[in-house]
Amino acid sequence: MTLKDLIERTKSALNAKIEARNALTTSLNELRSADTVDAEREAEQLKQRGEVDAEIKVLRAKVEEYEAEQRNDEAIERMQAEVTQTGQRSGDPESREVRVEVNERRTYNRDADPKGLNFLADVVARALNYGGAIMRLERHMDEERSLRGPQIDRAAGTSAFAGLVVPQYLVDLYAPQAKAGRPFADICRKHDLPETGMTASIGRVTTGTSVAVQASEGAAVSETDIDDTLLTVNIQTASGQQTLSRQAVERGIGVEQTTLEDLFRAYGTSLDNTLLNQATNGLTNVATSIAYTDGTPTAGELYPKLLAAPAAVEAALLDQAANDTVAVMHSRRWYWLQSQLTSTWPMFGQPGVAPQLSGVNYAEKYGSGFRGVLPSGAPVVVDNNIATNLGAGTNEDEIYFASPSECHLWEDPSAPLLIRAEQTKAANLQILLVVYGYFAYTHARRPHAQKIAGTGLIAPSF
Repeated sequence: MTLKDLIERTKSALNAKIEARNALTTSLNELRSADTVDAEREAEQLKQRGEVDAEIKVLRAKVEEYEAEQRNDEAIERMQAEVTQTGQRSGDPESREVRVEVNERRTYNRDADPKGLNFLADVVARALNYGGAIMRLERHMDEERSLRGPQIDRAAGTSAFAGLVVPQYLVDLYAPQAKAGRPFADICRKHDLPETGMTASIGRVTTGTSVAVQASEGAAVSETDIDDTLLTVNIQTASGQQTLSRQAVERGIGVEQTTLEDLFRAYGTSLDNTLLNQATNGLTNVATSIAYTDGTPTAGELYPKLLAAPAAVEAALLDQAANDTVAVMHSRRWYWLQSQLTSTWPMFGQPGVAPQLSGVNYAEKYGSGFRGVLPSGAPVVVDNNIATNLGAGTNEDEIYFASPSECHLWEDPSAPLLIRAEQTKAANLQILLVVYGYFAYTHARRPHAQKIAGTGLIAPSF
């Protein structure tokens, strides 16, 4: 099945769900217009519509994801058809011309090597000077250069193939997964990292214009000069390394693949952990605290705080709010909320939340997107990089509320995850593997984030 076919099939499923929702809405309206409303039937239909809404959201996200991938493929195909890169002067006997044809299969591709085992094995084998691995990696780097140009030369460094660009499909496969992963980083607003320099900048209006009622005919009209300030954030480096013995690589089974995959996953976890917990700029340090202090916490007592936080986010952003406020919490807090029982219900209903419920669980697996919705309608992201050793008793976690459109993350567009394999410890029969990448972030262009914190969020009892 081609990507185009997949898009069409997903759109067809989405349209079917939208039609099902419209039918449920019509049925609900007819039910409510009756002289006597069947409350049980109404609740059941509201529940069904909430489930359909959740499915619509998932399908819509998939369509957007597939269409973005299709646009990217089309852009790469255009570049492949146009770009020719020459490594030497035409008269040089060692000159070579590299062209990646539109229909040419890449050296490392998802179809032939879906988990990247061949690439990972070649990375380590190259450090052992195995000829076949060197040729394949050189071909791979030629392909990357033909598509991405000088950015790759900077990534690779000055020595021949000391730095290797990880195929993009492997970055997508490994970086967001395993360990605590990067659930929060994946919902942040993405920007391409600048090609040079160690800072990234984004503009913000600090003084706005003014409008006022004119005092009288001919009187001066209100005027305030608009002013903006450039917010500059530092580019940081996330990196990790591992030293393997030559014996482990040559005599072991899957040692290099397991090690490199774990480094990839650790990279994603480190990035996400930084966005949440880094001193001064991490979400926990820029968010305004809403105290929830309670020796015997219950979900009912926490409930008002779950609405106070998004209300504060909206008040801070006003007409700049994108209606996308998200709650980010630890998995232990999400499951504790689901464990609570109640005999009272909210005064107002919420879209997608059935009566007599205070939220909905989508039952998605960890790291796969939104896990459900809260009573405010805010989607929930579960992220286990959130600290659980906070507070005086070192046993508290926090719940964050923020607008993803105002949580900015810059990552390298050409090679967000790079890898080096260098035989720097040959005398010890060892191979050094290093994974690294550059990024920058800020949650402070428009300060708005909120967090619920206090003794009410101690380690839950089930």
